[in-house]
Amino acid sequence: MTEANNGGGDTSGLLRIRDPHGHAKVTYVELFFDLVFVFAITQLSHSLLHHFTLAGLAETIFLTLAIWSVWIYTSWVTNWLNPQATVVRLMMFVLMAAGLVMSASIPDAFGDKGIAFAGAFVFMQVGRSIFMCVCLRGRSPNNYRNFLRITAWLIVSGAIWIAGAFAENGARWALWVAALLVEAAGPSAGFRTPGLGRSATTDWDISPAHMAERCGLFVIIALGESLLVTGATVAELAWTHLTIFTFAVCFVASVAMWWVYFSIAADDASEEFARSDDPGRIARLAYTYLHIPLIVGIILSAVSDEVILSHPNGHVSFMQAVAILGGPAIFLVGNLLFKRVLFDEFLRSHVAGLALLTALIITIPLQTPLALAICATGVLLVVGVWENIYAAQWKTANPGWARGKH
Repeated sequence: MTEANNGGGDTSGLLRIRDPHGHAKVTYVELFFDLVFVFAITQLSHSLLHHFTLAGLAETIFLTLAIWSVWIYTSWVTNWLNPQATVVRLMMFVLMAAGLVMSASIPDAFGDKGIAFAGAFVFMQVGRSIFMCVCLRGRSPNNYRNFLRITAWLIVSGAIWIAGAFAENGARWALWVAALLVEAAGPSAGFRTPGLGRSATTDWDISPAHMAERCGLFVIIALGESLLVTGATVAELAWTHLTIFTFAVCFVASVAMWWVYFSIAADDASEEFARSDDPGRIARLAYTYLHIPLIVGIILSAVSDEVILSHPNGHVSFMQAVAILGGPAIFLVGNLLFKRVLFDEFLRSHVAGLALLTALIITIPLQTPLALAICATGVLLVVGVWENIYAAQWKTANPGWARGKH
């Protein structure tokens, strides 16, 4: 067994101690913490359903980025800290309480509840980072300096978030976008801070399997919202043959998304992640950044499920087309780039899928919402089947893959 972090022992039990060849297990308190984000994802999709316009879509995407930022930063922290330690659990519970306030304010974040959203968001980001500094001081010098830098960046972005909460309309948008850009740029810039230098990804001693599993669980949360929307909508409709068939189409679409992400890529990507000479770089790019389009695509697809079930026939409106085709397209873009980082290739199955979804645009005037959804679901199934066949053939041709890096 080795220390969880470089640069000093930990006799307090605050840091994870793990076998370098083992798996840092996702704990029950982390799963409990995720329940707050089940609520957040529900709030995001329902808010978009009630404001199904381009402006509503822009707000939903922006708030999704903010919610993801809170969650992924916390996942980095629990990759290093020991969630079984009492003080760490208490920190997680405090974050959960603030997360509930943040999630509850989502529908009116750009209105009267802006200060509640921003206040809870900043409290979670800055408070968690300061807590991490306290835990790391004297135990992990490299990560301690890293979190001093992170804290400095989050304090700057937090001030902008709060300023935006007191502004209105365009000014709030401008300030909040600037704040989110600061947070998004931090990892890429190595959190360069005057007097503290910058972090290198090689200094980020992480558990690849833990990070991969955590992000996979968030994808499950998002897919779960799609199923909840489908089930809740069907429960309120008369169960005609058309309703049941439409329900089946929506369900198959969710299964296809799961298949595209989990059937092959999730486990194989985790293997490649663990073998990397610089897992910190992979965690930053493939998991911190490139999972964002995956989540946005799934949320948009969840909205399309409600739209299709409620209005299966008639002409396809612009926003309906955005949801029905845009959701799977954004999801496939995220998968394509994610797998490009891990496997160093652009998968032809995903490129073909995006081409087919693009081609469907010209058929929109001839389609009903249900017919268009059937086509989009068919594309996802084609991608899933193609990728599984390709992966099986590749592994047959490279039998040593499981024993060493190819």
